[in-house]
Amino acid sequence: MIARSRLVALALTAALAAGAACQANEHKASGQPGASAKGPRGFTLVASGDILPHTSVIDRARFDARGSGYDFRPMFSGVEPVVSRADLALCHMETVYGEDGQYTGYPTFKSPPEVAKGVAATGYDGCSTASDHSLDDGAAGILRTLNALDKARVRHTGTARTEGEARSVRVLRAGPAKVAHLAYTYGVNGFPLPPGQPWAVNLIDENKILADARAARKGGADVVVVSLHWGTEWQDAPDDVQLTLARDLTAARADDRPAIDLILGTHAHVPQAYEKVNGTWVVYGMGDQVAGAMYNDQGVQDPRGNQSTLGRFTFTEPDEPGGRWEVSKAEFIPQLFDIDAGRVINLNRALAQGAELRGVRDRIRDIVLSRGAAKDGLTMGE
Repeated sequence: MIARSRLVALALTAALAAGAACQANEHKASGQPGASAKGPRGFTLVASGDILPHTSVIDRARFDARGSGYDFRPMFSGVEPVVSRADLALCHMETVYGEDGQYTGYPTFKSPPEVAKGVAATGYDGCSTASDHSLDDGAAGILRTLNALDKARVRHTGTARTEGEARSVRVLRAGPAKVAHLAYTYGVNGFPLPPGQPWAVNLIDENKILADARAARKGGADVVVVSLHWGTEWQDAPDDVQLTLARDLTAARADDRPAIDLILGTHAHVPQAYEKVNGTWVVYGMGDQVAGAMYNDQGVQDPRGNQSTLGRFTFTEPDEPGGRWEVSKAEFIPQLFDIDAGRVINLNRALAQGAELRGVRDRIRDIVLSRGAAKDGLTMGE
């Protein structure tokens, strides 16, 4: 069994200053080239798209549990080898959790808390939780969700139970590096923020994002990763808001380094392009990793809503202290959620199943590379 990364959550005022002295947790086995003491050290980061349990997904988890609760672990078994081998693995938890069997799908989601156990067993270390569904059950939904993730030892960022938690930065250990993970959403589907809790959900605001990123960097973060729930649903291409914000965020500096090292996008329900912007990798949209049958704006079932990618980025330690951790290898892995089997499929491992899956794989590849990422070294991994 591969051990989990050491994970630490610190207040921004103390973020990372005490990182070296924090309690020791297990590290995942890296097994990555260049990780030995003889050469440059580094780490691999894997990230995936929206986990969106519709009623059919919940029913499948109940079936897989064989009459005892809900079991989401089998759903992710097809990508567990990729996720668990990464030094740091991040998911996007789009929904909040319910309780006592009161679980719902679209349009207001309340998922079984066993989802947290499923992502933990797969090897995910942390999840972004800021989404348009963060307030589907108000403050109570946030509380249940974060409590369940804590119990499963999966770290989280983007929503908060207290003002102190909202002001903290999530810091995760990835090999030799300290990684700050920040998350924000474009909105919350018109739901009001809980009374007296304007900090409950991080909303996209360029100034706030950069202030948080710079504070994390000043506190000692080697790498700053920002998850953004943004974009236009069902649009393969990133919209103007995404393009503009990506340019602005990647151009910003924190002293002599970029303020942000990686941007991970969710929300659009379809895979979108990867692009290197101002020297920083941006994933505009990873697509839905787990979702039931998806219906587009015309009310037609759209198979793109069950297609996604895993991003895998290998970071290399700088030659000099205080330098930038550079992405030395950038990869994407095409995925499909089989709504009949209730399983996430690594398409590069499932191609023997026929030409239809190859066609899906090739379509995802074309979209991912549509903004010229191949010339900057992005490749399709397994």
